[in-house]
Amino acid sequence: MPTPAKSEIIVQGLAASKGIAYGQVFLYLQSELEIPRYSVDPDKRVAEIARFEQALIATRQQVAKIREQVTQNLGEEEALIFDAHLMVLEDQALIGETIRDFQKSGLNIETCFNAVAQRYIQAFAEIDDEYLRERAADIKDVAKRVLHVLLGQTAGSLTELVDKRIIVANDISPSEAAGIDRSAALGIVTDAGSRTSHAVIVARSMKIPAVVGAEGLTTRLKDTDWLLVDGYEGVVVINPSEQTLFRYGKIQKAKQTFESRLLAANDLPAETLDGVAVSLRANIEKPDEIALVKQYRAAGVGLYRTEFLFLSTDRMPTEDQQYAAYREIVAGLAPAPVTIRTLDVGGDKPLPGDPTLIGPEANPFLGFRAIRMCLENPELFKTQLRAILRASAHGKVEVMYPMISGVEELDRANSLLAEAKAELRQRNLAFDDNVSVGTMIEIPSAAIAGDLLAERSGFFSIGTNDLIQYLLAIDRGNSRIAHLYDPTHPAVIRVLRQIVETGHARGLKVSVCGEMAGDALYAPLLLGLGVDELSMTPTLVPSVRYLVRAMKMSDAKKLAAEALKQSDAKKTFALVEAFYNERMKAE
Repeated sequence: MPTPAKSEIIVQGLAASKGIAYGQVFLYLQSELEIPRYSVDPDKRVAEIARFEQALIATRQQVAKIREQVTQNLGEEEALIFDAHLMVLEDQALIGETIRDFQKSGLNIETCFNAVAQRYIQAFAEIDDEYLRERAADIKDVAKRVLHVLLGQTAGSLTELVDKRIIVANDISPSEAAGIDRSAALGIVTDAGSRTSHAVIVARSMKIPAVVGAEGLTTRLKDTDWLLVDGYEGVVVINPSEQTLFRYGKIQKAKQTFESRLLAANDLPAETLDGVAVSLRANIEKPDEIALVKQYRAAGVGLYRTEFLFLSTDRMPTEDQQYAAYREIVAGLAPAPVTIRTLDVGGDKPLPGDPTLIGPEANPFLGFRAIRMCLENPELFKTQLRAILRASAHGKVEVMYPMISGVEELDRANSLLAEAKAELRQRNLAFDDNVSVGTMIEIPSAAIAGDLLAERSGFFSIGTNDLIQYLLAIDRGNSRIAHLYDPTHPAVIRVLRQIVETGHARGLKVSVCGEMAGDALYAPLLLGLGVDELSMTPTLVPSVRYLVRAMKMSDAKKLAAEALKQSDAKKTFALVEAFYNERMKAE
């Protein structure tokens, strides 16, 4: 009697790397390290510190070797992940804190290092910015390697994968991801992780489908199970039926055809069917993303997040170091404009240098962060402003202040900018004296008092991520209420319209640099509300450009008008979705 087929089970995760894959499971279960805890005799403490230093050297050699292998197998861009790891191993704050803990407690160095690393991991894991939050994974990966060396153990590896399989793990560190044989890996699925995790970066570079955040999947699978991975929708199907496989075969063919159309359209102007040109810019973190901005033909940078420069080092970057980074981007993209956002850290984003600069807070997202921190540390702020101004001599620069809540903050920021200009004149250093200075609208008070801010601003840029979070009192990181974070909520639509109308009444350009701008589903709504410019992750430009070219601006305005009439977010979303589906069919 034949064995009955297993029933298929559908699991929803987060789409991370596009594509569809089907194959047998390779269950990669990493065991937790057991850290011994004991006291070290006083006469052996010098040797214990030397043992720690030797472990750091050995780990640096391991990471450097992995970096070289990744460069050869995947390319220089993917290998940059390990530069961050080498920086962790050079982090004097992390190393110094470990040695101080050891000298104070007398406990073995493994225990002290693990405790300090866990504190750092926790601090970065709580950062709101998804990209920066991934630095917790860097520290975790490096810490695990150091501990393996200290304990004389060999770290696990995915090089065991020999057959064509779909890798399923709780999470995959950068070092583990680097060991994946792309000829053997059909796809990657993780219980944890995010769309910006290093496993995802590797999966994209290898062009294999990936789904992350499929909670608990490792506990439901055996190596004998078969898996279908939908990297477009974030769906994982355990033991799919023949009907499901047939359906996904058709979907895969349609998606591949559609993506070819998107890339072909990306060489064409972002212009609607009724002749309205739309500016599509890019959001970036680092100078090495210049190539992506050019590759996806973005019309410049609408948001350069400068905090990466501060959080990737163990001390405050100098004016010259900042100037070099800003100049590289501005000159590299000239004559296209680059909007540089001033430092947006604080509260939950630890800064190097003086640990008293930003202390722990009960409500960090409502605390001492962004412009508030900068205004209370004017020399730190003016150092950055001078660096940005100097970069403006090499191309078109726009300055943007984050987290402005009212006129007083804006006036103080502009006053410090005037001082920075005066100081550069005294030093006979070139800069654009007419650089445009804009305000990020991401706090409800700024939206309501927009007319007052508009009198003192060169442009508005709407940060929809925080604006929606604050407007609806939703913590996006809280899984119990994250579903309430809704861009189509009537209050959100009305506030967006108010910001646009207020800006336009004063003759200001109004852009959006939050996640809504890079979602082709919401782009028509934003444009219909009157938004002048959209800025997004570079790789999202083709899909938004395609949508722009497939619609009429007059229809987008009708969509916005209908959305403003709705009292129910679900009905608004249905309107937005129908508009999108009519113009973005993937047949």
